[in-house]
Amino acid sequence: MNAPAPAVFRRSVTLEQLNALSAGTAMASLGIVFTEIGPDYLRGTMPVDARTHQPYGLLHGGASVLLAETLGSSAGNLCTVPGRRCVGMEINANHVGAIRQGHVVGTARPLHIGHSSQVWEIRIEDAADGRLVCISRLTLAVVHDPGAAQGEKL
Repeated sequence: MNAPAPAVFRRSVTLEQLNALSAGTAMASLGIVFTEIGPDYLRGTMPVDARTHQPYGLLHGGASVLLAETLGSSAGNLCTVPGRRCVGMEINANHVGAIRQGHVVGTARPLHIGHSSQVWEIRIEDAADGRLVCISRLTLAVVHDPGAAQGEKL
């Protein structure tokens, strides 16, 4: 039997708080919603509709990357201590399946959580059947947050 995954998040946050941070952003425009926080993962959904389609009626690869970076960066920031923040350094994505409508579910899990960098894997699947649509890897730099003196959002 596998042991439960260790808890990686250092900041306590609710789904309501995470979703409130998305108001007025690209995430809200595309309908991205955080749906689950686990001990070592962050999950969210995104609709596949006119907002996220490319011209041929399929999920736009850029929308998948936006979902991946949203989940990975948000999860990464939950692993930092006060006064530190994560910023994206590099993201890649392999679009391995097409979807025309419905929803996709993304799950971000850490591959590496270090003092100065983090690496996250984000799997994006068709919510209806679990079929893999996109696999992404995000590298984050952990930096000093100059805005911490004004109060942190999370």
